[in-house]
Amino acid sequence: MRRLITAILLSLPLPVHAQMAATLLADSVTVTPDGKLTASGNVEVMFEGTHMQAAAITYSQSTDKLDITGPILISAPNGDVFTADQAQLSPTLETGLLLSARMVLDNQLQLTAGRIDRTQGDLTQFSRVAATSCNICNDRPPLWEIRANRIIHDENEQQLYLENAVMRVRGVPIFWLPYMRLPDPSLERATGFLVPSYSSNDLLGTGIKMPYFIRLGDYRDLTLTPYISAETKTLEARYRQAFTNGDITIKAATSRDTIIPDTQRGYIELDGRFDLARGYELRFGATGVSDISYLKQYDYSDQDRLKSFVTIDRYTDAGFTFGEIALYQSTIAGENSSSLPPFVMSFATEKQQELIGGNLTLSADSDLHFRFGTDDNGNAADVLRIGTAADWNRNWVLPNGLVVESDVGLQIDRWVIENDPDQGGTRISPSAAITLRYPMMRETVSGGQDLLEPIIMIGWTGDFGATVPNEDSLSAELTETNLFKLSRFPGDDRIENGAQIAYGGSWHRTSGNDWTAHVVIGQIMRETVADYSSSSGLTGRSSDILAAGQFAINDGLYVLGRAVFDTDLSAQKSEILIGTDGDYLDLSASYVWLPLDTDEGRDDDFSQWAIAADYQINDIWSVGASGRYDVAANDPVKAGLSVGWRNECVEVELSASRSYTSSTTVAPTTDYSLTIGLAGFGTGATSVQSRQACRN
Repeated sequence: MRRLITAILLSLPLPVHAQMAATLLADSVTVTPDGKLTASGNVEVMFEGTHMQAAAITYSQSTDKLDITGPILISAPNGDVFTADQAQLSPTLETGLLLSARMVLDNQLQLTAGRIDRTQGDLTQFSRVAATSCNICNDRPPLWEIRANRIIHDENEQQLYLENAVMRVRGVPIFWLPYMRLPDPSLERATGFLVPSYSSNDLLGTGIKMPYFIRLGDYRDLTLTPYISAETKTLEARYRQAFTNGDITIKAATSRDTIIPDTQRGYIELDGRFDLARGYELRFGATGVSDISYLKQYDYSDQDRLKSFVTIDRYTDAGFTFGEIALYQSTIAGENSSSLPPFVMSFATEKQQELIGGNLTLSADSDLHFRFGTDDNGNAADVLRIGTAADWNRNWVLPNGLVVESDVGLQIDRWVIENDPDQGGTRISPSAAITLRYPMMRETVSGGQDLLEPIIMIGWTGDFGATVPNEDSLSAELTETNLFKLSRFPGDDRIENGAQIAYGGSWHRTSGNDWTAHVVIGQIMRETVADYSSSSGLTGRSSDILAAGQFAINDGLYVLGRAVFDTDLSAQKSEILIGTDGDYLDLSASYVWLPLDTDEGRDDDFSQWAIAADYQINDIWSVGASGRYDVAANDPVKAGLSVGWRNECVEVELSASRSYTSSTTVAPTTDYSLTIGLAGFGTGATSVQSRQACRN
């Protein structure tokens, strides 16, 4: 019969508050006249969150020590676990030594030592120690381990200090260091090396990246990454700082390479955001680069145009205010940045309020396009536009279920064009529209719902005053979001004037908890021909027919599609996106076909499919694949493949990619990359749910 002694204070000279917290469980307890206590048989001691199990313990008042016979298991309040064959500890179990011992940190890193010394001040010293987060089996060494003469664990600093450390892989020594400092598993941010990566590139050669993380405080850090290969010597840097109301990130790199010999190349990128007073938000970003090919050659960015900007905005239920200053730089060889234009200022504000049972929207906006030189036509047209608008909208639901929406508006714009004042002037655009909807709903026996809604919009827009050059409305398309709008131009330089009718309908299906579908079909007929591009689907007095749809299954599969057909029902352009976001499979596949349109910058048909997929085979293996193929040119654009393997102590990813496109700045390249991460040193535990059992 086991005995419970909660009054261990009768034998141990502890402070009163500690005595009240101590508990001893044992099969047998004896106390000699000289004050020596012996407990044996399934011994358990609980003291201030520390739990110890042992075969036997002996306490002597003369030494004030606990002599403990194993097997010993100690669980500390912070989650650390100790095992040992023998130990001598203080009565509080905080200090002392353990022989033939093992410690597990944060349920990840195992440290096996001939001796463990626990001292005051949250320091633990390990002698003749082996550290690993891998399974340890009797018949073979772990996948990796670090052996050292001594390791000191500082709980306050969450650091491990190693002396005479040897890295071993399956028992084979790989490298030796006289001194090493590593973060313990519980530390999320610590100065030190991060996981290195190895890469091979046709352009830059085979190289290695060794990121070094520098913790500058609780809210700042700096990462320096040397990138060394036969073709380049590069230093990458990333600085991050968080504030109470925002954050900033700075990325930069500088290179000396064989691509452009004897030239210092590089880039810098700044991004940030801050919350301001009264609900305003400040956002900014800037990118500077030494030459137009640097970012693509080093795979930092594939953007054709770089944008530097400062934005201040505020969005509320009653309206918004937006202001931006932007500077654009082209990275396309031969493109004149003056034709972009390179400098753009924009401002817009909108306020909504109730009026006569409807909603009144008042707005004002302006744009400034400034060029530093001449454009491709030899002109240097700086354009300023200032506009204001008022719009009133109201809905009625008639007794028969018909929904009537009325819209009345007035927009006034003023353009000032430098070097060509005759093309400037003022334009006044009144507008009015009535939209009729007749929603019809039914419920199915299975619990689903169908919503069928015929729609017709009858509208008119006036165009009185100046006709200006088209800079912001070159690329327009017919979509389900603008089908029943008065204008489908993306900017303000062009409007659809005259009378028009848009008609069509939508169908929405919800099938219980299984799937949903949504389809929109429609067409536009107008009084006058608008200045749309040939591939927009909006040319002529009658537009092409739009068909758009969405389909989604609750387990993550979704399909989005849109197509534009002429009156003969021949597809003029189309796009489709298929994807899934499940526990094991992430898939995104798309196909886009656009016809030749010089107004939108396409000298040939564009027909391309793309796919990206990641599949988690099991807890150990994962694979990924990506690709893009130019159907019109019958050539691949890009392809990639990755394989991942991980267990309880290591994570490995091998990837390969091929870019087939070429230009005057970028040549086709093949890239290989290898990344190896070890669990247990502040890198985070792997997501393997359970450790693999040792095999006999």
